[in-house]
Amino acid sequence: MDDKLMLMIPGPTPVPETALLAMAKHPIGHRSGDFSKIMAEVTENLKWLHQTKNDVLILASSGTGAMEAGIINFLSPGDRVLCGCNGKFGDRWAEVAEAYGLQVEKITAEWGQALDTEQFRQHLEADKDKQIKAVILTHSETSTGVLNDIETINSHVKAHGEALIIVDAVTSLGAVNLPIDELGLDVVGSGSQKGYMIPPGLAFVSVGAKAWTAYETAKLPRYYLDLGKYRKDGAKNTTPFTPPVNLFFALQATLRMMQAEGLENIFARHERLKNATRSAVKALGLPLLGPDTVASPAVTAVAPPPEVEAEKVRAIMKKRFDIALAGGQDHLKGKIFRIGHLGFVCDRDILSAIAALEASLGELGYKSFTPGAGVTAASKVLIES
Repeated sequence: MDDKLMLMIPGPTPVPETALLAMAKHPIGHRSGDFSKIMAEVTENLKWLHQTKNDVLILASSGTGAMEAGIINFLSPGDRVLCGCNGKFGDRWAEVAEAYGLQVEKITAEWGQALDTEQFRQHLEADKDKQIKAVILTHSETSTGVLNDIETINSHVKAHGEALIIVDAVTSLGAVNLPIDELGLDVVGSGSQKGYMIPPGLAFVSVGAKAWTAYETAKLPRYYLDLGKYRKDGAKNTTPFTPPVNLFFALQATLRMMQAEGLENIFARHERLKNATRSAVKALGLPLLGPDTVASPAVTAVAPPPEVEAEKVRAIMKKRFDIALAGGQDHLKGKIFRIGHLGFVCDRDILSAIAALEASLGELGYKSFTPGAGVTAASKVLIES
């Protein structure tokens, strides 16, 4: 059936009708007073969502652009940085840093496991000469469904005194409580197609006072991603370059929706959906990639048993039920599938996806579960939460 596709991937995520209708409006001039009013409202509401009084700058890019901007605006060639690598995106930030001539030291963990906070403490305490200029890491590692312990790692960065902390919050901002000002996070990047509930095309960078001080002496090349330009123009409720105007219409709509729901309710909803999904997968006898203790509220990674091919599960879910699941990345390609429960997702979506997953497993000849077990387990969590 046409037009019934259901996105259960960690991005792009489903877009509410309110935002779709907002995008259907005729564009307006991005140098007009009307656009400036939208820019002012959106910026204020972004600060609310980020739980910060810092600048929250808006780029026309993906989340990768936000993180690249977060790296190149505050560092200089040859600077020593620590990169947390326990998945595709942690690895990517190390690659970006290396591409710009930074001296990268990786703190690694097996994909599916959280970063070891003690390793960060040891590296930072051993740096007596304060040569480490930044710690770069991913909060919610999208490729594996693991949530890293930002709070503890940040405490070690703060004890170091010199280093900045640069955080990829692409699949955590708007899904997980990340109080930027309370934690004193220096740079936080995210993207529109995740918890913000709009299509890809916008990225956001929160920048604190310590990072702006570093900006004054940073020497890496920058132009389009020069955050100083965005800060200067943002103060006048405009942008240095042409923005995707209709995405601002959508963002205005979804930020209003998020304010109506409230931060605590948003975080509780994502936690509930995560717990329901994981309970259902366990009831179906399917292994999970990571432990419950570090599970991301944004996405659940499932490592099916040998007799079930992950890509065949995805294919049947798409062909028979018009439900899109995400696959594995890099060395996990073909070995896992990922169920997104991020952004504009509700209880009904989880129950629908789990019911379709049961049917897909049955079609593949997988018999190691009682029919209805997954839906029952998910329902129990949703009812009791």
